[in-house]
Amino acid sequence: MMRKLKITELNRISVEEFKEVEKLPLVVILDNIRSLHNIGSVFRTSDAFRIECIYLCGITATPPHPEMHKTALGAEFTVDWKYVHNTVEAVENLQKEGYMVYSVEQAEGSIMLDELILDKTKKYAVVMGNEVKGVEQEVINHSNGCIEIPQYGTKHSLNVSVTAGIIIWDLFKKLRY
Repeated sequence: MMRKLKITELNRISVEEFKEVEKLPLVVILDNIRSLHNIGSVFRTSDAFRIECIYLCGITATPPHPEMHKTALGAEFTVDWKYVHNTVEAVENLQKEGYMVYSVEQAEGSIMLDELILDKTKKYAVVMGNEVKGVEQEVINHSNGCIEIPQYGTKHSLNVSVTAGIIIWDLFKKLRY
């Protein structure tokens, strides 16, 4: 029989330790995300996999916010973040700092996530788009490429926080193992 672990048995690091520990060389860019719950969820996933930073762009809300906190559960205080009004500017600045920037979008020539090969010596950033419009075309134009999650059902897209979780987990595995 399996016994569910208690929170005290999970051996999680403290906020102070999180701030000091080595991060995954990955930045998540949120491009005009409307839902505070989606933003909070991305913070929480980013905490789980020690993402370097989240860029909050355009209309994307910034912490602190009670609605965001409901899903972030404090991760908005552990994960570094910065607000950049213009997403294209955020992409260009990261590229100047040596990041490969991929938009997560269904686009001509996109790379299927299961076929994506990463160089462990490089730094990466991924752009997650608006819940209705996706990643803006101008942002795609400035990206190094697009990543697409293969889908086999009837729906055309996934919720942005679910997408972020899938992408972050996959990139974590590819950069750490």
